[in-house]
Amino acid sequence: MQIKTFKQSLLFLAIALPLVFSAPSAHAQFNIFKGAKKEQKEADMATRLFIEGEKHMMLEDYEKAYFYFDKAHDLTPESGAVNFKMAEILARANQNEKALEHGQKAVEADPENKYYHLLIAEVYTKQNQPEKAAEILETLIESSDDNKQYILELASLYLSTQQFDKALIALDKAEEYYGVVEQLSVQKQRIYLKQNNLDAAIKEGEKLIQANPGNSRYVLALVEMLFNNNRIDQALGVVNASLEDYPNQPDLHLAAYTLYKKKEALDVAHDHLFTAFQSPDLEGEIKAQTFGDIMQKDLKTKERESMLDSLETLMVKTSPKSAPVWTILGDRAMQNQQPAKALENYQQSIAINPQDPKVLQGVISLMFEQGKDFEEIETYTALGTEEFPQKPEFWFFDGTAKLAIKKHEAAATSLKQSLELNDGTNKQLDLMVLGQLGDTYHALKKEDKAFEAYDKVLEISPEDEHVLNNYAYFLSLEKRDLDKALDMSSKLVRRFPDNATYLDTHAWVLFQKKSYQEAEKYMKKALELEESPSGVMLEHYGDILFHLGDKSGALEYWEKAAGKSDVSEELDQKIKDKKYYE
Repeated sequence: MQIKTFKQSLLFLAIALPLVFSAPSAHAQFNIFKGAKKEQKEADMATRLFIEGEKHMMLEDYEKAYFYFDKAHDLTPESGAVNFKMAEILARANQNEKALEHGQKAVEADPENKYYHLLIAEVYTKQNQPEKAAEILETLIESSDDNKQYILELASLYLSTQQFDKALIALDKAEEYYGVVEQLSVQKQRIYLKQNNLDAAIKEGEKLIQANPGNSRYVLALVEMLFNNNRIDQALGVVNASLEDYPNQPDLHLAAYTLYKKKEALDVAHDHLFTAFQSPDLEGEIKAQTFGDIMQKDLKTKERESMLDSLETLMVKTSPKSAPVWTILGDRAMQNQQPAKALENYQQSIAINPQDPKVLQGVISLMFEQGKDFEEIETYTALGTEEFPQKPEFWFFDGTAKLAIKKHEAAATSLKQSLELNDGTNKQLDLMVLGQLGDTYHALKKEDKAFEAYDKVLEISPEDEHVLNNYAYFLSLEKRDLDKALDMSSKLVRRFPDNATYLDTHAWVLFQKKSYQEAEKYMKKALELEESPSGVMLEHYGDILFHLGDKSGALEYWEKAAGKSDVSEELDQKIKDKKYYE
């Protein structure tokens, strides 16, 4: 085909067009001006809509922002900025197909804008198409040195697709850009370990140590890797090399202790152990953990106990303000059956850190067991409800302590809170709470509620000693359901024939049933078993003797009961008149 020359084209145009060229008419000029003015007006409106959308984006009102960007898009559908903003909001809402559509329009409008490309890569990642996302990042990184900062994202994409060789190449390039960085080396180590390339992983660890001289954290990381792969001698070489240059690293001495112990070089191991414990720079928590491991894993011998004694002294001296140290010392005291010492140590721990529920619960339990002052116990139970308001156990302890110091209304509140929080989860706790709640209601003279609580316990646990005893005793005081009371107290004395408290209750039930001979037998045995009989037991025995006609014996025991805190209001009148009063 013949190609026309530029002159031939001009000739053709000259023939085809009229020879007379006239200026546009006034009407045509007005239409051109009118069209330009309309376009400018639409552009201005689109700009205002875009600015309004940006304002709502900053306020995180994405729905309104999208509304304004969409209106701007109607006026300027090819705008890269508008399409980008719409894609950004759609991607945030996980409408990835629409986001991709607008993102691609943005790139078409401005292929040089890297942020448009990055958004598309993000959408591809969300669509689980990491290969496409990686292609975009590769192109960006190759296009400019300024884009090398995205090499980590590229490496991450390769990792997600299990392309480990490409990931390693990307991570190496990232290292060239950022230098030796822990995040990069650790990621490379993970890849090498997946590929069973232990030597390469070790080299990465050595590289971190060289880049961070004197930082024991990197030494320990490499030692752990070597230890886990049974390269004990190589691990020792790494530790000793670091200690030679930087000897004041207690955590490395502790690592040396573990490694030498593994090699059964115990004398050298113990030297490193004591060096570590002598340093106040070694965290108390780490000392406590090591101490605990020795307690649990080493055989209990005189040598071990002697070593633990020395380590205990060092811990208290170098880490006196470490709660874990006092906790582990409390554990050791418990292991050695020294509950009083254990309590002291646990109290020291709680004074430093009251937010350890296990230790706090241990303190409270030990205080109850050791018969500590209930007002002192209440300070710890109140601390428990304050620090752990959602734990029903602390509300139970608090109610029990408050009941003991006769804060009956407060006790009932705490016990009911325990029931509500427990909500039947711990059945045993429910039973204990209901038992204490029954005692509390009785103290508040709400006998029906008390007996209702006791009945709930016995429905589930008919052999509950606490409830059987108190229920029987309180029924006897009320002189109601005495057959039921006798059945309960009889169960107890059959099971526990040498329990003075249960014998006393049984005797008083028999007394109320006017079985005075039987009552005297059980009460006498109770008094013989009790080293320091309570006032109420002595007074009850006097009452029984009076009904058996032994008035002098009755007076003798009433006088013994006088002055004690738990006697009846009628005791003085009984002594004065030498007569029994209800």
